[in-house]
Amino acid sequence: MGDRILAGGNEAVGWGALSAGCRCFFGYPITPQNEIIELLARELPKRGGVFVQSQCETATINMLFGAAATGVRAMTSTASPGWGLMQEGMSNLAGANLPCVVVVVQRIGPGVQRVEHAQMDYNSVTKGGGGGGYKNIVLAPASVQETHDLMQLAFYLADKYRNPVVVLSEGLTGHVIEPLEVKTLEFGPLPEKDWAVTGQGRHKDGKYREIGPSYHPLKDGTYLAYLNKLREKYQAMESELRYEEYETEDAELLLVAYGYCGRVSAETVDMARAEGLKAGLLRPITLWPFPYQMIRDRAARGCKFLVVEDSLGLMVEDVRMGVEGKAEVHLADITFRHLPSEEGMIMPGRVLEEIRRLL
Repeated sequence: MGDRILAGGNEAVGWGALSAGCRCFFGYPITPQNEIIELLARELPKRGGVFVQSQCETATINMLFGAAATGVRAMTSTASPGWGLMQEGMSNLAGANLPCVVVVVQRIGPGVQRVEHAQMDYNSVTKGGGGGGYKNIVLAPASVQETHDLMQLAFYLADKYRNPVVVLSEGLTGHVIEPLEVKTLEFGPLPEKDWAVTGQGRHKDGKYREIGPSYHPLKDGTYLAYLNKLREKYQAMESELRYEEYETEDAELLLVAYGYCGRVSAETVDMARAEGLKAGLLRPITLWPFPYQMIRDRAARGCKFLVVEDSLGLMVEDVRMGVEGKAEVHLADITFRHLPSEEGMIMPGRVLEEIRRLL
């Protein structure tokens, strides 16, 4: 058993990073993720780690590149506008095969706009917003405890595949306060970091290491050989698929939602079942890789789909790809919020109305 505390979702990011052995954090204050920076600024130096508040998000992602190249566990966190500024750096991290963790706490858009919650960065996070067509594992927590646990998984997967991992949250998940058990999780052995830039004297072969932001002809041979290695890695990363099913066995309508909308949808399923409506929930925990096969199988059984997401419709396109035109796909989007202002959120009652209409 670990220590039990009361914490917010953003604080759980910090506690999870510390439990994972994070040694370096680089970040720039931006709402709605500042509690992450506040906690790590206080706690990371106590544990011998390095905390740096950078001058901007562009500097942050490049500082992260430097730390990741040395093999230490390093991370940053940001919100939607900062994420936009980090895209070139994300492409460079992926191109250099560097393990690190990036936390994105989404807020409303398009553009900078205001600071309230939303789920409007799905495409840039899951499809690779920078140049070059790279892949990142994307984890989407829906509770304080899951945020803490997935942070540790993120560092493990980053080291396992030598690749950036993104943890995608939003303002509501980041600010909900719940009990949290702070504990270290074990995921298994990891490969040695013989590639890390730590000085030639620290390597058994006595040779120095060189890491560039992308393909290096002297290090990787031909460009096609480099791309083949990337493809093999991305195919292996697809095995890290994770999702949660709830009341799906006899479901005639399957809700698909992540983050806070996943929790709203679970409550909505209970309300629908109480009325005799056979609704179920698929909550992707990895947004990439995405559970296409599970969706494909349900579509073949005649199931309808209702995507619940706090945007104008982003993840819904992945669901449509999964069904391959063999099932109806409907959307409960940001316009389903209970208030017309940016403070609104998607509530179970409004989603239930749509379930009644569809069933």
